[in-house]
Amino acid sequence: MSKTPICDFVNNYAKSGTVRAHMPAHKGAAFLGCEARDITEINGADELYGASGIIKQSERIASEIFGTGETFYSTEGSSLCIRAMLYLALLSAKARGSASRTVLAGRNAHKTLISAAALLDLDIEWLYPDEKAENGLLSCIIDEKTLENALEDAVEKLIAVYITSPDYLGNIADIAALSKVCKACGVPLIVDNAHGAYLRFLKPCIHPIALGADICCDSAHKTLPCLTGAAYLHINKEAPKLFSEMAEKALALFASTSPSYLILQSLDAFNGLCCASYEKKLEKTAQHIEKLKQKLEGFGYALVGSERLKLTLAPKSIGCTGLALAEYLRESGVECEFADPDFTVLMLSPQTGEAEIERIERALLTAEKRAPIKERPPVQPRLERALSIREAVLSPQETVKVEAALGRILALDHCACPPAVPIAIAGERLDETAIECLKYYGVLTVSAVKEMR
Repeated sequence: MSKTPICDFVNNYAKSGTVRAHMPAHKGAAFLGCEARDITEINGADELYGASGIIKQSERIASEIFGTGETFYSTEGSSLCIRAMLYLALLSAKARGSASRTVLAGRNAHKTLISAAALLDLDIEWLYPDEKAENGLLSCIIDEKTLENALEDAVEKLIAVYITSPDYLGNIADIAALSKVCKACGVPLIVDNAHGAYLRFLKPCIHPIALGADICCDSAHKTLPCLTGAAYLHINKEAPKLFSEMAEKALALFASTSPSYLILQSLDAFNGLCCASYEKKLEKTAQHIEKLKQKLEGFGYALVGSERLKLTLAPKSIGCTGLALAEYLRESGVECEFADPDFTVLMLSPQTGEAEIERIERALLTAEKRAPIKERPPVQPRLERALSIREAVLSPQETVKVEAALGRILALDHCACPPAVPIAIAGERLDETAIECLKYYGVLTVSAVKEMR
């Protein structure tokens, strides 16, 4: 049986000379160059969220590769999967007779968690990072004891625990330990593994499903050679049966009815690529990155995170802000993934050649060193919740300058993507710490709930 049934179908169709009296309107004629392979869900092409043919075959191959109970494709990134996962958790809780709508989540969650909460009318109880931590908004390291204590206080009203791992800076949670805590309490563990699809192919495997997560999402385009928007929804063999039974319906509830067949082909093509040679190439790249990290530490850079394909620099240690270092790299012909005042993040992959890693090395090791900058990132604000997320998002709102927003209730989250981690959450009342934090990250205005006069 072919490992790439979707690609095989499209290749044959593109060569068939069939008159394309169906969408898309380009009819396969070259404009960008990919049009011949860009089709819709025609006869024989299967249906993404009602798959029974070649898409289902491809998803089953992916499930075998990732060692899951079931795997489903998304052409709308992990954002679609996150909404679906929370919907499934809510349905599962209702099936158990629970009226709860509360998720316990690490505070460094992607803003899609907030939009999902607004759509599903969920409450979120936040787990905050240690106030002594120096990773600002983007990390929230949650250990086994912290989760145990939180669950003791809230387990009766929870539909799920939601963890982001790896986080944007490359910190990886102890999913195995957190999973044991969740299983002991009977609460599903959801993992936003958007940055960690490649973890399945390391030795040893440290993918969340292998470590006990009930359900997780992977953004294939972030760390695997897939097109932007390619993602997986993975379900553990031991997860509630409802998760697999309702997964396609959950995805379809939030998804476009026009999934990209180009993105589906990239997911399918990876199944054909995934073999021992890919794992060897991944390990070789990871070793090159590890050697680079050692040289950078010797130069004086402070590094963050343990993720093997991510290079996160805290360049204040050499007297440079993260933003300034990103600009310096840009001038040197290297475009980074993300930068803020404290961090510069570079995401690499087996497709990053040795010569390119050497260019990064030369640029970073020739940067000017100055006296260290002592300024630390602000502590994550812990704000009063004045309205539910849904109430705030659906309220009349107005744009307000940050300086005039003290005491106002946030209506919509303000965060760029990347990193898409909100400084404050819809429904929270902004205090002085939030205002200072917004200013620190360059936010000039906010959408506040309109005050009725």
